[in-house]
Amino acid sequence: MEMLFPHERLEAYRVAREFRVLAHDVERRLPRGDLREQIERASRSILFNTAEGAGRKHGRDKAKYYGYAKASAEECAAILDDLAICGVVSAERLAPGRGLLLSAVRLLAGLIRSALRRGEA
Repeated sequence: MEMLFPHERLEAYRVAREFRVLAHDVERRLPRGDLREQIERASRSILFNTAEGAGRKHGRDKAKYYGYAKASAEECAAILDDLAICGVVSAERLAPGRGLLLSAVRLLAGLIRSALRRGEA
């Protein structure tokens, strides 16, 4: 049996990982600068904060990190919108990423609710 870290068992983490791969592909196409750094930072934040939340013991602490991850997913959605608006990347090319982000936001919202129900347990 394969040993997994707690975060690797989460569908939200798997979706975040898949989005990070897509975001990295988008980053490579962007010139160096603020927007490239922004999508890199925000997409990594989804991944890292989801993992950190999974590793926390207390419900409110878990929810805090899942909340950071959710906010970063929403930020990434806005970045994708900006890329499409500015004509940097076509909306069609970004559609799979938007779908992943919608899934991530829904999954993270569920993790937040679950963690808060558990409170300090």
